[in-house]
Amino acid sequence: MRGLFITLEGGDGAGKSTQITNIESFFGSKGLVVVHTREPGGTHIGEKLREILLDKGNGEMQDVTEMLIYAASRAQHVRELIIPALEEGKVVICDRFTDSSIAYQGYGRELGKQVAEVNARATGGLQPDITFWLDIDPETGRRRAGKAGELDRLELEQLDFHYRLYDGYKALLEKYPERIKRIDASRSIDEMRDEIYAYLEELCAARGL
Repeated sequence: MRGLFITLEGGDGAGKSTQITNIESFFGSKGLVVVHTREPGGTHIGEKLREILLDKGNGEMQDVTEMLIYAASRAQHVRELIIPALEEGKVVICDRFTDSSIAYQGYGRELGKQVAEVNARATGGLQPDITFWLDIDPETGRRRAGKAGELDRLELEQLDFHYRLYDGYKALLEKYPERIKRIDASRSIDEMRDEIYAYLEELCAARGL
């Protein structure tokens, strides 16, 4: 039986890491094997590409270059880690996936539809079973991210960039309402967890888990 593919999306400071831990606990309590991974990254090659993408010293990186490096990392990730784990019946929880590229490069960098086209090739059309978008306004998110530690190359972008990618997430939610679930990230950690758990219970019931 194919495993479950779950992704978390959201701007900086939305609290994805905490909720990923909660989701791991949810499936662990059901005795399922969980694989936690991230993008960019997830594989040896992907982590090397992550360093390039997030390095503040790479300010001269062209927008199309950025898009293609993300897609290259994802292509490796899907084939080396995600698909094999799903074929083994595992639950794969991924911090960001294709939706991030559409939001960040398609909307934030204003590269448009080509981002989705490139990533369809990179993923072979793989889509998550469910995606949680942790919705937080860009200004609040940036303040939280700044308090959490040093900001990377993308986090340091001007606020108008972050508002464009926020618009991208809203457009994705409207386009894929069955897959993407909006979680209000301005609430408490426990309130967010409880709503996510309710969606996961529905998903498990539908899959007979």
